Amino acid sequence: MIKYITRRILYGILVMLGVVVVVFFLFQGFGDPSRLVMGQRADTATQDNIRKELYLDQPKWKQFFLYLNDISPVAIHSKEAIEKKQLKGFFVGGETKLGVKVPYLRRSYQTKKDVWTVLMEALPGTIILAIAAMIIAIALGIPLGILAAVRKNTWMDTSAVFTSVLGISAPSFFMGIVVAYLFGFLLSDVTGLHMTGSWFDIDETTGERYWSMQNLILPAFTLGIRPLAIITQLTRSSMLDVLTQDYIRTAYAKGLSKRSVIWRHGLRNALNPVITAITGWFAELLAGAFFVEYIFGWKGIGKVTVDALEKLDFPVVMGSVLISSFFFIVIGILADLLYGVVDPRVKTN
Repeated sequence: MIKYITRRILYGILVMLGVVVVVFFLFQGFGDPSRLVMGQRADTATQDNIRKELYLDQPKWKQFFLYLNDISPVAIHSKEAIEKKQLKGFFVGGETKLGVKVPYLRRSYQTKKDVWTVLMEALPGTIILAIAAMIIAIALGIPLGILAAVRKNTWMDTSAVFTSVLGISAPSFFMGIVVAYLFGFLLSDVTGLHMTGSWFDIDETTGERYWSMQNLILPAFTLGIRPLAIITQLTRSSMLDVLTQDYIRTAYAKGLSKRSVIWRHGLRNALNPVITAITGWFAELLAGAFFVEYIFGWKGIGKVTVDALEKLDFPVVMGSVLISSFFFIVIGILADLLYGVVDPRVKTN
């Protein structure tokens, strides 16, 4: 198990390195960052200073290694750079220090704020939305899958399969527009919901932020449609396979009730692929909520990234891609480990 975990972590590091290479060179050549920072009317001297601060006066290969050193949690920095960039971590050495630090994702062109701070402010919104979407998908998907399997070849089964196929086929941005228009605009007086709204509202009197559960319903439902459809299909097919096994017939022969056989014996053995799908989809929800957040005005990493793209604020976009890929890799590793724990037959070599 230790060898397996070590190997998976090494693979994850290689994947992250590949992502860093792609992200860095993908955003090269999209305009002059010095002009993006200061605007078109900046004088030449100011632009030269900004280019020097952003290492744009260095060769491309050197720019890459400087960027890699900035975002790496283990890096070498001068004492002056640590103070100037306000790096957080533990450093040892003289003028040139070796340290373990919070990755430095540089600063936003538009707000001048540290990109790490910008994304960490938005991260709770994305996590809340992803968790709510998965709760909806699990709470509805597993019972629907069980019902479809138990009522095989009935209208219940046909309806569950048909709606799950629709859910899998429909892209999130399309469903987001449809759900927002129907329930947040046309039927707003009935539902009491709105097309846009973040996870917090601001009190007009005191100016304080407070949690707004109401704004979570529509984006969470929209984001949960595809995993709901997948979980329904997986639960149905897995239950159909389990219900034909000998131990299920033995349980019935012992006089156990149908409910007990299905929920205690059948479902428990049918959940392995479902659990894997849940963990995998949670990673995708964290990384893929961009359009849903933007459509519903939900303040999360997705909305922050799309806004940054509109303003050509590339440090924010690059930082968002790196953080999303990191979550995807970590949750993928956890999913593999959980699958091995749930099903001992799965080998980890």
